[in-house]
Amino acid sequence: MAIKFQYNKTYLQRLKKQLAIRVKALPTLKNKEAALRSEVKKAKEAAEEFDKKLERQLKEYQHAIALWDEFDNELVSVEDVSLSIKKIAGVRTPVLDDVQFSVKPFSMFNQPGWYLDGIHIVKELAKTAIEREVFNQKMQLLEHARKKTTQKVNLYEKVQIPGFEEALLKIKRYLEDEENLSKAGQKIVKNRLQEAEASQ
Repeated sequence: MAIKFQYNKTYLQRLKKQLAIRVKALPTLKNKEAALRSEVKKAKEAAEEFDKKLERQLKEYQHAIALWDEFDNELVSVEDVSLSIKKIAGVRTPVLDDVQFSVKPFSMFNQPGWYLDGIHIVKELAKTAIEREVFNQKMQLLEHARKKTTQKVNLYEKVQIPGFEEALLKIKRYLEDEENLSKAGQKIVKNRLQEAEASQ
C-alpha cells in the first residue's frame, strides 16, 4: 500500500503524526493479540472439556437406552437460558448464568419410578450441551477478534509504519535537495553580482 503524500513541510508533519500514532499503538495491539490468543486457547480447551463431559454422560446412561424409549421427550424443555456479557480484551463474550427448565406435570403413580431420575439426567445433558455451545460461541468471537487484531498488527508493522518511514525519508531528502539547490542558486546569483560590481 503506497502512502499518498506531497513534497512539503505540511505533509512531513502530518506523516510524522500518523507514524507516531501507529508506533505508539503497535505494542498495545500486540499485547491484545497475545491476550486474545491465550483466551481463544482457554475457550477451546473448555469447549473440548464440555464435549468430553457430554460424551461421558451419554456413555454413562447408555446402559439404560431401552428405558429411554418409554420416556416422554416432551416432558422436559428448556424454558430460558440466562446469559451475561463479559469483556475479554475488549471483546464482548457470552457467559452462561443459568438454564431454566420447565417440566410438564405427570402422574408419579402412572409412570415408572425412574422418571424423576430421567428428568434430572435430561436436565444435566441439556445444561452441558448448552454450556458447550456457549463456549463454542465465545471461542468463535475471540478467534474472530484475534484474526482482526493480527491483521491490524501486520498492517501496521509490515505495511504502514515502513511506508510512512519511507515517505518521510523521501520528503526530507526532497526538502534538503530543494534547500541545497536554493542555496546554490543564491550563491551563483551572489557571485554574478560580485563579478558584475567588480567589472564596473
